[in-house]
Amino acid sequence: MTAATLTAVCTAVAVLLAAGFLLGRASVRRGPQPDLDLGTPVERATFHTLHTASLAAPPLRAGLTGDTARKAARQLRSLLGTEALCLTDRDTVLAWDGRGADHHPERVMGRITDVLASGRSQSLPTGCDDPECPLRWAVIAPLTGEEGVLGALVAYGSRESAVLVRAATEVARWVSVQLELAELDRSRTRIIEAEIRALRAQISPHFIFNSLAAIASFVRTDPERARELLLEFADFTRYSFRRQGDFTHLADELRCIEQYLALAGARFGDRLKVTLQVAPEVLPVTMPFLCLQPLVENAVKHGLEDSRGACRISISAQDAGSEAVVTIEDDGVGMDPAELRRILAREVGTTSGIGLGNVDERLRRVYGDDHGLVIETAVGAGLKVTVRLPKFRAGVHRAPRAGD
Repeated sequence: MTAATLTAVCTAVAVLLAAGFLLGRASVRRGPQPDLDLGTPVERATFHTLHTASLAAPPLRAGLTGDTARKAARQLRSLLGTEALCLTDRDTVLAWDGRGADHHPERVMGRITDVLASGRSQSLPTGCDDPECPLRWAVIAPLTGEEGVLGALVAYGSRESAVLVRAATEVARWVSVQLELAELDRSRTRIIEAEIRALRAQISPHFIFNSLAAIASFVRTDPERARELLLEFADFTRYSFRRQGDFTHLADELRCIEQYLALAGARFGDRLKVTLQVAPEVLPVTMPFLCLQPLVENAVKHGLEDSRGACRISISAQDAGSEAVVTIEDDGVGMDPAELRRILAREVGTTSGIGLGNVDERLRRVYGDDHGLVIETAVGAGLKVTVRLPKFRAGVHRAPRAGD
């Protein structure tokens, strides 16, 4: 969890407790309530506040849209106990819940102009001329995000109330926290997508050209092998350029590696020796998409492309209790540890270590700093990369595919 996310969550809890306290005090002043649950009236009101907020939070975490506003408005009105409530963006009323829906929504946007401009809450009479309408007072509170004021929450009551002003302002702050978390989620998604695009770009056009050339070389001499390699190439590119989420299963990633090595083997022949050992129980482990293939590609590059001799690559995926431990080792030219540190720190380009820095950063972001790459190497001594993948981690799950 990032510092910004932790701060937002703590702020949300504080806002909810403040709103619950305000509403609880209001309920005490209204007189005794039926004693259906244990605890004081303030405690019961606080518990009710937290429960209702938990129902409103999921749609708000998807951002401020007409659909999410409609799903959240009823819970937010219940949270405040008002006659009516509406949510707006900067241009239109997104949702209305409660009385007055036949004539009040058209007046809202004209009333919230000052709040959208200043970012400060206002309390004012509605000016409604319908004697049957109970909506006589409105509290307008801004909804904010990283880009400023996004819209407004408007709570309506039958009279002016300092408690409603304070409670509506606190609830609007809580809604703003949910919208900020939604923005953080979108930012995280954009970062991950950019990193995956970077990895895809590193699937070298040189490798693709050489793979197709190797396949073509078998068309006349061994048509069946050419056909098999062409299918491997199609599956490899389909997986590498898929658009089905941030995570995959270890089994899928290992299958991608097998396809990659089959294509590399067609080019390098007997120079490439591969040993693969996999414990079946770790195959269902979920992991960040395209995290192992770049490490194998790095082993091929430093083991074969940067030397003229043969290279042995060993790949192991073993069960280690709560984790799956994957190691990728080659006996190639190795690397200067100082250069490796610069690569992992993103101080140099990735041509010397394809995807190492990218993969290390993604693993740390998903699992924490104690799950970055562990790399052992020296010049002329090959390179060994160890990846530890927790079997279970909140938020880490593969998106379902067609046919799942």
